[in-house]
Amino acid sequence: MASKSEIAKEALTLADEALRELELSEATLTSIALKASRIARISGDLDMQNIFLYEVGGYPSDPDGVSKEVWRLADKAGRIYRKNKDGEVKSYAKLESIENLESRLETNRESLKRSAHAGERIQLSKSISDSSVLTGQRRAFIYKYLSDMYYELKYSIATEDSFSRIRLLVDNNIADLVPASLQKFSAIYDNLESENSEDWSNAVHSCRRVLQDLADALYPAREDAKIDVRGKEKVIKLGPDAYINRLVAYAEEHSSSERFQDIVGSHMKFLGERLDAVFQAAQKGSHSEIVTKMEADRYVVYTYMIVGDLMSLKQEVELQQTTA
Repeated sequence: MASKSEIAKEALTLADEALRELELSEATLTSIALKASRIARISGDLDMQNIFLYEVGGYPSDPDGVSKEVWRLADKAGRIYRKNKDGEVKSYAKLESIENLESRLETNRESLKRSAHAGERIQLSKSISDSSVLTGQRRAFIYKYLSDMYYELKYSIATEDSFSRIRLLVDNNIADLVPASLQKFSAIYDNLESENSEDWSNAVHSCRRVLQDLADALYPAREDAKIDVRGKEKVIKLGPDAYINRLVAYAEEHSSSERFQDIVGSHMKFLGERLDAVFQAAQKGSHSEIVTKMEADRYVVYTYMIVGDLMSLKQEVELQQTTA
């Protein structure tokens, strides 16, 4: 089975090819619409898949009109128009397929070349004009979809590739520091594959445990620190439960970059507070703080980014110690 990354790359290639064919008139609009339907299918967008199939084959109807579902898709595709009839404005749908439009355009243009009758030429010219307008609308609709998908997929792949590099750094190095971490990350991904909200929360709890284990390895628990803030003494907790404070302290003590300290510190504090809130809610049996799958995905990504930043910092510290 192809991975999500492979599917996205296939869709991106198809979008690029279809855009080129559309811009350079290298293929019929019908064939390009079929390619757009495939992009929608492999991207999991059932609405757009069906829309492009209808664009190619025509929107189905019966003597009583079209179904609500077909009307909804026709409206989404920009095929609904309004017309004043007998003093009342009514909505209508243009159901003709792109293939019929293209075929009629070609036939009428050839007929216009051969026709010598003025009335017939006027009728053919009007038909060509009407078909050209609708074909142009269909071309613009398909182009917008392909263009939007191209940039969306390109951004998605670039983001995933960036995350893959961070994940590779973490997976290749963290086991030496925290041996049980790879098993925890494996459990995280297993839980994210589930459709059960309790499993998503378990994934978040595992993220919390990974950060706790990392804090124990990088900056073991110790006595609380006391610092002076504008003439007032402030206590920084560095005990066993203060894992986020300990990770922030590690970054502050080992990085010479204030920007790095600020970014990593703020990310860790935000993530730590959220993970702790989910954990505490689960301990109390509350479901109000249980995350959605999308939210759980974000926490996993944040966790990897923070661990990756700290692993990179650790490598820099080790390199400096070996060259000193």
